[in-house]
Parts: sequence; C-alpha cells; structure tokens
Amino acid sequence: MENEQKTEVWLRGPLPNIPTLLQPVAHALLQVQEEINRLDKNFPTELLWKKPADLASVGFHMQHLAGVLDRLLTYARAESLTEIQLNYLKQEGTEPFPGCKFSDLLENLNKQFSIAIQQLENTDPSTLPEIRCVGRAQIPSTHLGLLVHAAEHTTRHFGQLFVTFKLLIAGFDKIS
Repeated sequence: MENEQKTEVWLRGPLPNIPTLLQPVAHALLQVQEEINRLDKNFPTELLWKKPADLASVGFHMQHLAGVLDRLLTYARAESLTEIQLNYLKQEGTEPFPGCKFSDLLENLNKQFSIAIQQLENTDPSTLPEIRCVGRAQIPSTHLGLLVHAAEHTTRHFGQLFVTFKLLIAGFDKIS
C-alpha cells in the first residue's frame, strides 16, 4: 500500500469497472482524492477562510471542488440543477456552519469523489459522444466533454488549494 501511494494512480494500471475511455478521468479524480487526503487534517480552522494575497481560501476550494463535481456530473447525466445545488453554489466561499473544520469539508468532498467514481462505473461508453447541455443557457457540450472537464477542473483547483494551504501553513496569512 505504501508503495502504491508513491506511484501515481494512472501508473497503477486500469481501474476495475471503469470503462476504458473514462480511465483517465477516474485516474485524475482518484489522484486528487489521494493527495487532498494526505494534507494535514488538523489544518487550523482560523486559516480555513483566509485569502493570502487575495487568493481563494482553502475553504472555498474545498466547497468548490465538491460543488463543481456535483454540478458537472448532473449535466453529464443530462439533468438540470436542483434548488439545493443552486443554493450550494451561492454559499461557496462562506463558512457553512460555525466551527466548520477542514475535516468536515474533506468528508463532504470524499463523498462527492465516491459518487463521481460510481457514476463513471455506471456510464455506458456509447453515450459519450452525445450532446449534454450546460447551465440555464443550455450551452452544448458532450457527455465525454463534461466528464473530462470535471477531471481537469478538479486537478486545477486542487493545485490552487495546495499552494494556498502551504502558504497559510508557512505563516503567510498576513500577505495582502
């Protein structure tokens, strides 16, 4: 297991139950999940919503990662967003409840990663070229395009989260 953690997910071979064309999507999502779970779960709560140098906060990125995965997977299923999802979107970047900890946000994000992997497992590859519309404007994409973007967006935001996390741990919370 320890050696597996040193080898990136994509180099460990095909994932069971994931269609071949979706392997890179699952690899990317699982890589981020592993890396984010290796971060210190005791991240100081008082730093969770800090924005050093006007960067987005760690708390925002944690909420946004979960929220965007949920929304993109909804569009990938050719469904519209619910009021709950729209309200979650409006609340991203604000403390969901007093005393919210990094571990609380991580638990929510891990649930979303599990849902994403399950959705990939249940995806019929023949539907990947089908048109899927995004947002109220119904901007056309494809089923595959949405799933790939979910992976790309997740890796991009994890990179931003990681930099902010490290800056704050190093004491750069007073940068403005």
